Amino acid sequence: MQENTIIFGIRAIIEAIESGSSINKVYLQKGLRGDLFYQLEKLTKKNKISISLVPAEKLDRLSKHNNHQGAVAKIAPIEFSDLETLINNTIENSETPLFLLLDQVSDVRNFGAIIRTAECTGVNGIIIPKSGSAPVNAETIKTSAGAAFKIPICKVDHIKDAIFHLKSVDIKLVSATEKTEDLIYDVNFNQPIAIVVGSEHKGVSNSVLKLSDYKAKLPLLGEIESLNVSVACGAFLYETVRQRSL
Repeated sequence: MQENTIIFGIRAIIEAIESGSSINKVYLQKGLRGDLFYQLEKLTKKNKISISLVPAEKLDRLSKHNNHQGAVAKIAPIEFSDLETLINNTIENSETPLFLLLDQVSDVRNFGAIIRTAECTGVNGIIIPKSGSAPVNAETIKTSAGAAFKIPICKVDHIKDAIFHLKSVDIKLVSATEKTEDLIYDVNFNQPIAIVVGSEHKGVSNSVLKLSDYKAKLPLLGEIESLNVSVACGAFLYETVRQRSL
């Protein structure tokens, strides 16, 4: 990522500050009011972050006309986690690790929504390939509601390398795919698991499916043949939560 990354949205900036991210500067819309605004203003003063009060037009330019809610910040790059360190630390601290692998998910809004759901469901880390994946940019961070600062994200050269590493420590691979007769409810998620979701157009690649311990699909009762990838991912993650709560 570039030296200065733009994020926008009051709540996303608050999350970034509270997570200890390096904020270079915050731009606030002149005349902005409200509880969240005052919370953000208080945080910037407490952390001695530079503030500029600017007209909405400047915020529109900085955010490329996205819904900035009157606040834009320049932050230092997100630091990606080391895969081996993440796996080892997770195994040491969790009886039932839960990882999420994204096989070529390329839409930033889907990526952001997935990150948000992953953080809410206790995922220990998200693993993405270096090429073909959506970037962690301003829109990703905004869509994640700041969750991108709270969950480890690893970039790997090849997704299969991560799979081999996970399987070597007895973490089972579950692929979300329509290319199976097994439903999500037939899979035991109450064990060390890595869930794989695929790209918006092609799904999980065949090479990854061949490495999977389980393949599972969601029941579709309407006429549309597939769900949005972030929605499907959420269903898999919350089925994991449900089984582990029993």
